[in-house]
Amino acid sequence: MTQAQALTIPAHIHGYPQVAFGGYLAGLLAANTGADTVRVDFRRVVPVGTPILLSRPEPGHAALTAVDDALLVQASPAALTLDPIPAPPWSDAVNAVEAALSSPHRAVTDCYGCGVACDPGRGLRLFPWRVPGTEIMAAAWTPDPGLADDNGELPPEVVWSALDCPGGLAAFIFSRMGQGAFTAAMTATQLAPITAGSDYISHAWAMHHDGRKHTVGVALSTSDGDLCALSEALWIEPRQP
Repeated sequence: MTQAQALTIPAHIHGYPQVAFGGYLAGLLAANTGADTVRVDFRRVVPVGTPILLSRPEPGHAALTAVDDALLVQASPAALTLDPIPAPPWSDAVNAVEAALSSPHRAVTDCYGCGVACDPGRGLRLFPWRVPGTEIMAAAWTPDPGLADDNGELPPEVVWSALDCPGGLAAFIFSRMGQGAFTAAMTATQLAPITAGSDYISHAWAMHHDGRKHTVGVALSTSDGDLCALSEALWIEPRQP
């Protein structure tokens, strides 16, 4: 076991208010496992602006804990078996973004993943919407340079962030997931570098649901449809009073 590293998630990297963005946390852990495909399980809410600890309890595993040692999030090597739905054409992804931004039904938030209120480089500004005649949520996306490292590539925490919100939106639209749902687990792999200033297609689809549990697939591809990253995620609705 290596010594734990102290860190704090910046306040702007949130999904729900004051709650650290799940995809970002997952990417941080995935980068510390050394595995090509990683499953991340969320055990407790991680608040922004609060010190937490990153550790590697055994080879290939990583965890986030509170300062009182309570387990918050854990990651381990995994396998990903879903077959991705082919990406829609770039033109459809562009039209989906235009529909999202013009829809009166889309909430204006500062969510790190899909919030239109985020400044470029302070959020992904990834705006999926339904492709007409399909059960696919899609978005055209050109990552801002402020999201990239010194080499112009998106780090794992940003790539995994891009695999988060689209799946939730697919579950909300296609399997009628209830409000307040949250990411409970993500299994993902990155197949190619993703660079700032390049054009990508994000698309997501609902796979199945059982009661409060909803499973979704999310893919990130080049504008020509070449797969760059793939995820399967479990979202869970809160218990009703």
